[in-house]
Amino acid sequence: MIDAHIHLDQYDYLTLPEKIDQWQQAGVKQVIAVSTDLHSSYKTLELQLRFPYFVNACIGFHPEFSYPTNHDLIEFKQLLKEERSRITAIGEIGLPHYEPQQVDKLPFFTELLDELLLYAYQYELPVSLHAVHDKAAIVLSLLKKHKIKQAHFHWFKGPQDVLTNILNAQYYISVTPELCYRKRDQPLLQNVPLTQLLIETDGPWQYNDSFQNQETTPLMLKNVVHSIEQQVHDTKLNIAEQIEFNTKQCYLL
Repeated sequence: MIDAHIHLDQYDYLTLPEKIDQWQQAGVKQVIAVSTDLHSSYKTLELQLRFPYFVNACIGFHPEFSYPTNHDLIEFKQLLKEERSRITAIGEIGLPHYEPQQVDKLPFFTELLDELLLYAYQYELPVSLHAVHDKAAIVLSLLKKHKIKQAHFHWFKGPQDVLTNILNAQYYISVTPELCYRKRDQPLLQNVPLTQLLIETDGPWQYNDSFQNQETTPLMLKNVVHSIEQQVHDTKLNIAEQIEFNTKQCYLL
């Protein structure tokens, strides 16, 4: 199994080696570690150095966080150029939706996303996307504008017509441990081909129901695979192997 979206830099630095050892013993082969800002990007790249065979590093600016400064953007561009060989993707990037001031932030982050997708095209990098509800269509149009080949719409929440267009463009959709208990996410499995499905935790984001008060880790991916098995009527082994293959295809691993 590969966790297709996790904020590894937000876990405890001292206990992380022990945790990663436990995850690997349980069958978690790798993680796609995303970043939220410039500082986070440096931390993620540091983790890639510490765990080179486990951590695939993504650098980016999360749209629900604060605005990056001009200096941040200049340094990010330089970081991308210097560390290209260690960078798996640009992410997490996208458009704001949940913050109260999202209407004010939207023009800035739309322009920023446009620039970051240009870099993704130039450096031939996949992108990990925060693009939910009505923002998914905007992001999809920008992906097509820049002719991005590999894109992952993480924890997708959006209208059916946009989902259809995303799938027709051969991009990938992921589900989280919410799939195990929230009915809203379950119809996705009836609409997303298994060949375009990824699994993620978005850790350390915490979940409810049977995961209440548990630390979110890639160990929860087994629960997600089990939930998929119950709905698509295939074996766990086939599902896990196909999703691992999808993740490698998406992120060029």
